Amino acid sequence: MDKIFLQDLRVDTVIGIWDWERKIRQTVAIDLEMSADIRKAAASDAVEDTLNYKSVAKRVQAFVKESRFQLVETLAEKIAGLILEEFDVDWVQVRVNKPGAIRGSKGVGVQIERGQRPG
Repeated sequence: MDKIFLQDLRVDTVIGIWDWERKIRQTVAIDLEMSADIRKAAASDAVEDTLNYKSVAKRVQAFVKESRFQLVETLAEKIAGLILEEFDVDWVQVRVNKPGAIRGSKGVGVQIERGQRPG
């Protein structure tokens, strides 16, 4: 299986369960892996023949920026659904990290896989 990935995509959003968190924007860091068959793009050397990671990044950034979820679990699930619905991928792995959420920790978050993992 070929994969296209984005690492450490940072977006400021409203996220959290505490009252003070609902009043501020916090940075989340998002890692994505998406299934893709890159053979056609490799042969043609044309971006039209591949999953355009810039388009994915811009769409995810816009979505997350406007979101107001309480849980990183919900945010990850919604990102996965968006990618599966709007882009030509059968499988996606989403990791959402909330840096600084726990004192003494570099970050906390969730990692999920959705869709059919190509064999």
